[in-house]
Amino acid sequence: MVRTQVQLTEEQALYVRRTAAERGVSVAAVIRESIERCAHQGPRPNDKELRRRARLAAGCLRGGPKDIATNHDEYAAEAYEQ
Repeated sequence: MVRTQVQLTEEQALYVRRTAAERGVSVAAVIRESIERCAHQGPRPNDKELRRRARLAAGCLRGGPKDIATNHDEYAAEAYEQ
């Protein structure tokens, strides 16, 4: 293991200490596990990639009312009544 030092906000430190106490592990263990989870998620797509994905998804859903964008409140109300 490599020893390192980090600075946390008061809120972050409180969260880490509480989590460690609830789970019966060290603060260091909570921080290491958090880093592992973050590392396995991979990088967040940038805005350009998110826009590209949104354009690909647009129009994928076929069928349904043609005026859903205009009258979504009425359609939602009908759905809740059922």
